[in-house]
Amino acid sequence: MSFNTNSLKITPEVLSLISELDEFKGAWRSLGTLVPERLSALRRVATIESIGSSTRIEGSKLSDSEISQLLNNIEIKKFDTRDEQEVAGYAGVMETIFSHSEEIAFTENHIKQLHRDLLVYSSKDERHRGSYKTNPNNVSAFDAEGNEIGIVFETASPFDTPGLMTELVDWVNITMDEHQLHPLLIISIFTVVFLEIHPFQDGNGRLSRVLTTLLLLRSGYSYVPYSSLESEIEQTKESYYQALRNTQSTIRTDTPDWQPWVIYFLHALKKQKQRLQVKIEREKILVATLPELSLKILELAKEHGRLTISQIIK
Repeated sequence: MSFNTNSLKITPEVLSLISELDEFKGAWRSLGTLVPERLSALRRVATIESIGSSTRIEGSKLSDSEISQLLNNIEIKKFDTRDEQEVAGYAGVMETIFSHSEEIAFTENHIKQLHRDLLVYSSKDERHRGSYKTNPNNVSAFDAEGNEIGIVFETASPFDTPGLMTELVDWVNITMDEHQLHPLLIISIFTVVFLEIHPFQDGNGRLSRVLTTLLLLRSGYSYVPYSSLESEIEQTKESYYQALRNTQSTIRTDTPDWQPWVIYFLHALKKQKQRLQVKIEREKILVATLPELSLKILELAKEHGRLTISQIIK
């Protein structure tokens, strides 16, 4: 192993955050208060927020309302700007993840396929999509005019990348299967190491957030499509990058400092969960004020999905 997880500290704060998230994970299964159409509405809003935030973190300028309009016409498959191409690719991959997470085994081939799908509409990325990098892609700082002023973070070399990715993916699967660490800690460590490797020429940030969602869904956190984690990251972008850098600079040492990133990541998940709790409470209040007939219709809708007028009359 080229990184050591023994230095991870399971502090009371870490335990408290994990416990709170797992409590909601269990409660979500038994909520059962929303009809399918309301859940679909929550998911659409969260998806738009996720797409918008994840692409804006990487420099896109599209607003959530512009993204909503783009998604309404996505069948056209003609996207003029790079921002639109990135949004369309991200939307397609998120739909795949939400619909087929249980079928997508966590393998290097699937990671490469998701990267290919992420950049499917981007002609600029056609040469390298779905393949590990062949040129260095160190993270650099730029001045206001766009001139590079220095390297902020040195990523893995193209030569080392395939071996490091095999090691990382194997570690995730073995550690998950053998229950050596809590899934949230495994996902947290995967994300920060993946971004430290920066395995693809472009699209690593967006793909890391896609893979985070995939791993959360595969670990039973089935509520994540209904509240945007990417939105929380966008709102705390400076803290996000600082936590990444603080941990990444130590990963290849004998005693990596996982704490900055793990704490940031768990708090972001907590905020994601809290936003969904607020939305659910609003829905409950609306349901509580409905007359008896409306409640009966609501129960039928929960059982059968969409209802026709004739079904309601019966």
